[in-house]
Amino acid sequence: MRFRLGYVAMTMNLEDCSPSSTVTFNSYCKLPDEEARLYRLRKLTKKNLENTLRILRYNNAMNIKVYRLTSKLVPLATHPATQGWDYICEFKDEFKRIGDYVKENGFRISAHPDHYTLINSSSEKVMEDSLRDLEYHVKMYEAMGLDDYKYKLVMHIGGMYKDKQTSVKRFKDSFEKLPDRIRKRLVLENDDKSYSALDVLEICEELKTPMVIDIHHHKCINSGGNFADLLSRIFGTWENEYFNPKVHFSSPKSDKEFRSHSDYIDVNDFTNFLDNVKVLGKDFDIMLEVKAKDSALLHLSKELSNAPSLKRINEGEFEIFM
Repeated sequence: MRFRLGYVAMTMNLEDCSPSSTVTFNSYCKLPDEEARLYRLRKLTKKNLENTLRILRYNNAMNIKVYRLTSKLVPLATHPATQGWDYICEFKDEFKRIGDYVKENGFRISAHPDHYTLINSSSEKVMEDSLRDLEYHVKMYEAMGLDDYKYKLVMHIGGMYKDKQTSVKRFKDSFEKLPDRIRKRLVLENDDKSYSALDVLEICEELKTPMVIDIHHHKCINSGGNFADLLSRIFGTWENEYFNPKVHFSSPKSDKEFRSHSDYIDVNDFTNFLDNVKVLGKDFDIMLEVKAKDSALLHLSKELSNAPSLKRINEGEFEIFM
């Protein structure tokens, strides 16, 4: 039984390597003319794409094969003011280089659309913005040549809008109306306030779509169910997928700020989780959602290197002995 570790977007160990450089809309509007505005967007996008490839090369050298792309690769990409800009065509070579590297080196790539992406909203404007955001992410995957639906987008169910049952129904209806190129990429995740792991699992089983369980969120809101049984069912939603089941893991910043993520992972918390999951006997991947990014991953990897019943294969992969 094996698991792999991954992290989100930014590396702490490469100099000047942000893949998320952006510009606010107010600053964008203050630029003198359209030419200056496009120049700014192009410069930032080119740098973000170059840095993404740098990060992937670094990850490959460090044996970290699970990675989440930032959603800010293209600044203001979903803003109505930039809708005439064909960034996909302009940067087709850069996108393709990233996609080729992903495929050649066997990366598991994902993305997590903005938390304002809510397909269960009753607001027509919110729905339009949400669909535009999902379209943006899928267009980038397609530009990278990552046409296989194994490359996923993770999203939450959304708000409850004072009527949870109606909001869930609205989500299901919207989900099933999405085009295949979007819908087949979606993976659903429990959140820390509204929709528990059990809530999301039942939706995923009905819609026949995979689920990521966020362990930290599960500690924030738990609507019941035996954890081992719950996890077994969640892993079962990945049965027909290319990649193994995936888990999100983080440690709370403090008792007072329990919902906030810590810089690093509490190793005792992590090994307790492994004790619960190893009874399933299934390989899986873990996305670490931590402020210290790859530094936190490497720190945890080192801490786990002498853990009983674990064998470190490399920096990003471990074997669990039953």
